[in-house]
Order: sequence, then structure tokens, then C-alpha cells
Amino acid sequence: MCGIIGYSGNIDSSLLEEGLRFISHRGPDDSGLYTDRKFNIGLAHSRLSVIDLSALAHQPMLNEDGSVVIIFNGEIYNFKSLRTKLEKKGIHFKSDSDTEVLLLLYLQQGEEMLKELKGIFSIAIWNKNTESLFLARDGLGVKPLYYSTTSQGFIFSSELKALLKIYPDTKKIDPVSLHRYLSFLWCPGTGTPLKGIYKMSPGECITVKKGEIIRKSQWYKLPCFDTEPEKMSVNEAISGTYNKLSEAVERQMVSDVPLGAFLSGGLDSSAIVSCASNINPDINCFTIKTEGESDPGFIDDYPYAKKVANHLNLPLQEVELDSNKMAFDIEKMVYILDEPLADPASLNVLYISKVARDMGIKVLLSGTGGDDIFSGYRRHIAASYDKLLEWVPSAIVKILAKAVSRGDQRNSYIRRIAKLLNAMGLDSDNRLTNYFYWTAEKDLLSLYSKDFLRDVTFEIVDLPFFDFLHNKNFEPDAHSRELEEPLEKLLALDQRFFIGDHNLIYTDKMSMAAGLEVRVPFLDQDLMEFAAKIPLKLKLNRNKTKWVLKKAMEPYLPTDIIYRKKAGFGAPTRRWIGSELKELVNDYLSHQSLSKRGIFDPDAVRSFIEDNQSGRLDGAYTILSMLCIEIWCRNFLDNSFEHNEVYGSF
Repeated sequence: MCGIIGYSGNIDSSLLEEGLRFISHRGPDDSGLYTDRKFNIGLAHSRLSVIDLSALAHQPMLNEDGSVVIIFNGEIYNFKSLRTKLEKKGIHFKSDSDTEVLLLLYLQQGEEMLKELKGIFSIAIWNKNTESLFLARDGLGVKPLYYSTTSQGFIFSSELKALLKIYPDTKKIDPVSLHRYLSFLWCPGTGTPLKGIYKMSPGECITVKKGEIIRKSQWYKLPCFDTEPEKMSVNEAISGTYNKLSEAVERQMVSDVPLGAFLSGGLDSSAIVSCASNINPDINCFTIKTEGESDPGFIDDYPYAKKVANHLNLPLQEVELDSNKMAFDIEKMVYILDEPLADPASLNVLYISKVARDMGIKVLLSGTGGDDIFSGYRRHIAASYDKLLEWVPSAIVKILAKAVSRGDQRNSYIRRIAKLLNAMGLDSDNRLTNYFYWTAEKDLLSLYSKDFLRDVTFEIVDLPFFDFLHNKNFEPDAHSRELEEPLEKLLALDQRFFIGDHNLIYTDKMSMAAGLEVRVPFLDQDLMEFAAKIPLKLKLNRNKTKWVLKKAMEPYLPTDIIYRKKAGFGAPTRRWIGSELKELVNDYLSHQSLSKRGIFDPDAVRSFIEDNQSGRLDGAYTILSMLCIEIWCRNFLDNSFEHNEVYGSF
């Protein structure tokens, strides 16, 4: 698990080392650079040693004649079996690393090698023979990769901030992407806050020659586009789920360094830990233990995690956290994330990763993805009734909506009913994308300045969702089945966007800030392929979410853990806005600050804040999102940001 950065074109090679410094936290164990002035190529790597800790695994790694060079961020879980295949062909290895397996596999198969990989990765390969640079990202997007094509050439990096150091002239805001951040609290699709800088899509390949992109393709599709749910018995679904999950966990525990696991006491993390304990009975688990004032927005997971750890006889490390003080790390959060992603739950990942790393642990297993493949969210229940919503008379919807609008919008039940009623007047696909909104578009547009407003209305905010559902992201000749069931469509959107552009972004950035790797067994390819075959009624059974997973884990976990009411891995954001974050809000969202920036209308924002305080609307997360955007702008647009100022404070 590492950081990669590079260029193709007329880029000042001295800037490569400067950019590398800004991703050094991702790989504190080693670093390396490769440049070729003849071909205007530069590649650099910061290494977190997990597989083969020796100098033989150093990157950039070259083949014997130096014609092919690879840099690689991630892990290939099946690298040993791939190595055996290559050895049977008479190919010899110098190291025990998965990087060398990738390099020699590429020499044998070229881009086709991607279909054989089981793992998480972003890869860059320079081939002197073809004078081309090849980049690829894993199918689910566990490992990030950003890129830009400038007048000087093509640049790429594991993190946004490093690109800004290589090519600072890219500091122009992308209004459409910023609008999406505010709409969803994260940005779906390939956009970033900056014009001309993009995220590679999960499962995407890019080929570059002489600083220009000559080809883009999608090497991976979600299994749901190729696989229809099968007729399988309940027992087959239950036993298959457990077996595939166990195999995934075992596969992802390959490591030459100490490995631990997140444990919230929820079903997903508990299931991962249960399977992991069969392989390592002493695996260290980590959970948040809250101190200070309790809050309905902040769930104390410790009692549940303690029960699971005791049940499995595992050591549990308590990461003590005062939720009152947690709010003061919002500025640090924005810097580390690179993007104005307004989800303070990401801080929990940072805190746990830091404690684990201090204990010498470099790898943690996570339960991320369980909800997204087995139907664990409330919106999945709503989607299962989607076709019935079309029959509700519009007159009744209007009456109910009016009644709900008079209630306290900070009440969770009021919020959910309001969102459901708002969706009833939409067509089926729009109802599905509506579940991801945090602020209604008409309300959001009212917050913008007149100048900014002109730039955000020319593209549909949820266009990435629609393009994806209708297969516009795939190759023209690629066969893909049309998704029909609303729940099936929503699961696909969760797997592509909510995982890739939200959960995995903050999990990667926050863990790597501490120099630690996170693995996600629920997103194992084999498990996802099997899950795609499970009938929807066994995932969501009579409004019981993740039914098949719960049944699969009944022999191994306490019943009250399995059937515990779902709780978010969150923070008391609504309280923070009116208390701990009040001073930051008054500073960053002041009339003077907003007028200078030109994104928001200062008077509209002030009215919005007042309406939130009175309960006329639930605007806490929208306020947090605006706050994060302004913090981000001051860090990355106004200031000459410095890496060590943040990472040195850990």
C-alpha cells in the first residue's frame, strides 16, 4: 500500500520529487524515482512495506532490460498463485513481492492481466517499447487515482494535493462538481473541485502517449450487469454467503506485517472479525469508546464491540474519543481528504488508524461494503416498495407534504417522511437517485451567488447516476444486461458511487494519513459475484435488511449483535453546528468571507443558518458541507499549503 505519482510530457522533473513529498505519508518506509528525459517520463513511489519487506521490492521496479517500469499502490491477494503459473512457464523471480508478479505478468499478457487480478490497486506502467504509459484502477475503486491533461502533458497521483504541487496552474473551481458535493455531501463520478483534474473511474484503464490520452476503457463491470439472480435455495444462499465471505477474509489476510481489524459491534465488522479469528485467534480489534456528553447523533459502539470481542475471545483496543473535541479536527479532515467531503465519520477511521499504527500494525480489515451488496440501508427498503409509490394519488402526497413541512425538520422521522414524499412525484430512476440527496436542488440553488449560479445549471446534477444505469460508461460493443428491479438499480448505484466516491475515498485517505492500509473483504470479487446471484428477496426479506448475511452469521455471533438496530458510524454533527463549530461557521461563512469567494450569497447563507437553528429546516449537513468547501478553498486555492504542518501534528 503506497502512493504513486508521475507524468508524461514536458513537465519539470524536479517537481516530481516535490509532489512525492506530499504523498510521503502513504509510504513512510521507502521511496524511489524514475525519470527518462528522452521520452519525458517520470514515475515516483512512496512505499508502505506490507508484502516482502526487503529492498528487492523497491519501486519503481524495472524489468531486466529496463524497458518496462511499474509503480503500484495496493495489494494483489492472489499473487502467489499467479506467481506459480509464471514459474511453470520458466519465469524466474528476484523478490517475493506482488509488484514483481504484476510486472512479469504484464510482460506476458499486457493489459489482459487485469482480468486475473484479485486485489485492490492503482497501477502505472511505462513501456519504452511502445512509448506508452498505461494506468489502471481496481474494479471497485478501493485505491484512488487522480489525473490531469495540461498544456505541458499528462500528470497523475494518488492524491489531489500532490498534483497541485506539480502543476499549480490548475487552481480553477469546477462549479458542476462543487454543486454535486453540496447536493450529496460527496461528488459522484469523475469530477473534482478543480477544473481539469479528474478521478479515474473504478475499473478504468487509460493509455497515454507523449502526454496525451489516446485511449480510455472500462476493464471491469459490476457483476450485476453480467449476472442475473439465480434460483437457489435458502440453504445454498446462506452457506454460500458464509463460505465466500470466509474465503475473502482469508485471501485478504496475506501479509508480512501485523494485521488487525475495525470492530464497531455492527454486523458487518463483526462478521469480518469472526471469520478472521478462525485464521488468527489473537487478531487485534479496534473500536471507538466515547467520552463526554452523549448525543443522539453519536452512537457509542463500545458496549457492542466489547460483547463481540468477549464472545470470540479476542483482544480489543479501545480508542478513547471525546465527541466534544472531535469537532475541532474538521479543518485537518478537509486537508487530508483532498476533497470537501462532508462526513465527519471519516475522523473515526483516522483515530483508529493512528492508534493501530502506533502499535506496529500496518493493515486493518474493514466491514465496508456489507450494506451495499446485501441491502443494508433504509433506502433499500424504500426501493423495494418503489412500484407501489406510483399509485399514491398526487393530492394525498401534497396534503401529507404540507403537514410534514410544518414539523421540526431536525427530527429524523420527519426528515425521512419528507424525503419519501418528495420522491413520489418523480419517475422511477429519479426516485432512486433522490435517496442520495441531502439538500433539495431548489433550496441549494437559492444559496448560490448570481455569478456562480450561471455556471451550475447547465448539467443535471445526478447525470453520472443515469449514465451508469443505462450503460453509457461501458464499451460500445460490451454486452450488459439492463437492470429492471428498483432495488437492483439502487444496489448498483451504491456499489459504484456511494462506495467508490464516498466510503472508499475517506477510508483510504484517513488510513493512509497514518501510514496504514485498509482492506475490504466484502468487496472481494468472488464474493460480489456470488452476492449478485442471490435473489433480491433473500437479501431484503420482509423488510429485514441483509437477511441472508444475518442468517449466515447466526452460528458464529450473538443474536443481539446480528439483529442490532443499524447505527451509523457517525458524529453529532447537528449539535456541533450550533456549539463546537459555531466559531468556525461564523468565520468561514461570514459575509466578508463569502463575498470574497463568490460562490455563495452571504444573506441567503445567513438565513439558512438561522432557519436551521430554529428547526424550520434540517440544514446541519449542508452548513457543514459549505464550511468544508470554504476550508478547502482557503487551504488549496488561497494558501501555499504545507504537508508537514498537518501530518507532523499526528
